[in-house]
Amino acid sequence: MSKYTKLWNYIKETGADSLKLTYAEIEEIAGIPIDHSFLTYKKELPEYGYKVGKISMKEKTVAFEKLR
Repeated sequence: MSKYTKLWNYIKETGADSLKLTYAEIEEIAGIPIDHSFLTYKKELPEYGYKVGKISMKEKTVAFEKLR
């Protein structure tokens, strides 16, 4: 089980075509602080039907997009 499994399941369960979450929201959903390892773990997300779109360091947000 990945440390981001809770987040991936949350995103999948929304069923949204796109979703933008703040770092704080991600940390709350995942139950862990977001860190640099997120860049490695994001490779798991296509298994859940989504991909990571834009990561904004300035806005502290991550955009997720449903795979077609």
